[in-house]
Amino acid sequence: MPQAQQTGREGPDAATPPAVARDPSLFAAIDLGTNNCRLLIAAPAGRGFRVVESFSRIVRLGDGLTRTGRLDDEAMNRAVAALRICADKVRRRRPLRIRAVATQACRSASNGEAFVERVAAETGLRLAIISPKEEAQLSVAGCLTLLDRTQTAALVVDVGGGSTELSWVDLTDPRMEQAHRLQPSRLPIRAWISIPLGVVSLAERFPEGAAGDRAWYRSMVDHIKGAIGEVEGAAALRPAFDAGNAHLIGTSGAITSLAGLHLDLERYDRNRVDGLWLTRGDCEAAAERLLVQDAATRASQPCIGPDRADLVLAGAAILQAVQELWPCERVRVADRGLREGLLLALMQERPSRRRRRRPRGAGPAVEAARA
Repeated sequence: MPQAQQTGREGPDAATPPAVARDPSLFAAIDLGTNNCRLLIAAPAGRGFRVVESFSRIVRLGDGLTRTGRLDDEAMNRAVAALRICADKVRRRRPLRIRAVATQACRSASNGEAFVERVAAETGLRLAIISPKEEAQLSVAGCLTLLDRTQTAALVVDVGGGSTELSWVDLTDPRMEQAHRLQPSRLPIRAWISIPLGVVSLAERFPEGAAGDRAWYRSMVDHIKGAIGEVEGAAALRPAFDAGNAHLIGTSGAITSLAGLHLDLERYDRNRVDGLWLTRGDCEAAAERLLVQDAATRASQPCIGPDRADLVLAGAAILQAVQELWPCERVRVADRGLREGLLLALMQERPSRRRRRRPRGAGPAVEAARA
């Protein structure tokens, strides 16, 4: 797959006016995906960070992209509105460094770069369109603390709105001992693949039929299996999966929704979902519960809602396809990923002289530690 070129700029002045003093204890990351716009502002804490402020909004930037090859005007307006909120929060917090990235929707749209220019003009944010490879690496970096180091291998499955990234991680590699200090590009990822199918693009390709339509659901699973196929370099870790010494990590709104359904939560609770272990049977049972429901019933589920009601089964189908190709019993749910990887990479890059210049008494404060 050809790699997308990065566009735009990044760095300390990505959204904060140069004349304004910055807070050397804070860093910010913005992830504009095909379905969501997300922001995190955080301060370093141990091997991870403490969140000062977060923001997430479903914008469905990729609506209609599969059909037209272009970003829709209404979708771009929704994304810009969300990015304005992000820019305002960044200006108020004045982080030392910020990185704002866009993924598959902007990579594949014929007007993706024009949209990036519009965002810069209207919000001051300079989005960088990152490659699929970097997206996969950042997702792994964001999930490092969820890897079970007692096992031999892990497969990180990042289900986005417009693409899905799979990364096979060698947990026996000596670099894992210092993984939290490594830039994402140096992590022991043995193999990776990005397919241009996520929950939005898959749902558009396979319009939903009647509730309980197993043939429709099966067609999505088989389509994803065909798109993944054989991955060069991944075969070396197949014995770990065959021996039961490997696990999956699933990161996406669709997978966290399945977890919330499995727990029968009355409202979404990140503390109970992030890091939750599911069995393959648990995932399939949650998908079956959703499959027999119509979209209105799914929309009434507290961990799904109307914004994901037409997408969650596409996410379940992607997860099932991966589980059929790479069978393993254990799946860990991640309510984290690319944003967290961006933040950790920024914090690792910070020059030591900036740490020495940190104002006396300036403490990173606020919410509970996150790794």
